[in-house]
Amino acid sequence: MPVSVYFTGLTMGLSLIVAIGAQNSFVLRQGLRNEHVFAVCLACALSDALLILAGVMGLRQATAMLPVLEPALRYGGGAFLIWYGVRSLLSALRSSAVLAAGAAGSTSLSASLATCAALTWLNPHVYLDTVLLIGSVASQFPGEELVFAAGAMTASFLFFFALGYGSRWLRPLFANPAAWRILDGVVAVTMWAIAFKLLRGG
Repeated sequence: MPVSVYFTGLTMGLSLIVAIGAQNSFVLRQGLRNEHVFAVCLACALSDALLILAGVMGLRQATAMLPVLEPALRYGGGAFLIWYGVRSLLSALRSSAVLAAGAAGSTSLSASLATCAALTWLNPHVYLDTVLLIGSVASQFPGEELVFAAGAMTASFLFFFALGYGSRWLRPLFANPAAWRILDGVVAVTMWAIAFKLLRGG
């Protein structure tokens, strides 16, 4: 196995995924709440792996042939992120008693996975970064594209599980209801910022 190509994919995957975004904010919150952490981390990592594989296998050409996908993804994703931001803001404004119970696991597994899937697949930036960019870079390694993709996929698994399970070290801080309010407020602003960028076509 060309180790250098694998580590190039690993490094690029980490550089793209570390930035704060909708997916990462959701995984962090699930980890802090100790709520379906393994399932959510696995769903995010597998989704990324599928998108990376699609980029390497040529989805870039397919999306170019179907230009209607781009505006559909942009407006659909923007609407979902606005809604999720409103939900986070409302959560930030709830009483301290509700926030203090945040670790009790009040959301079903199916609802958590549905939200996770929407934050992943309805975000056009995922397609730009994960599919188009990684697919383009992988093409620079003829015959070794799948090795590059394996490195990028490894980065996704490492990052999401580290974020989901590593967040437990922050739980003492989030025993304070004010910390939950701040986190939910930051998540709301993050979602709206991403939505604004999408809807203005940036």
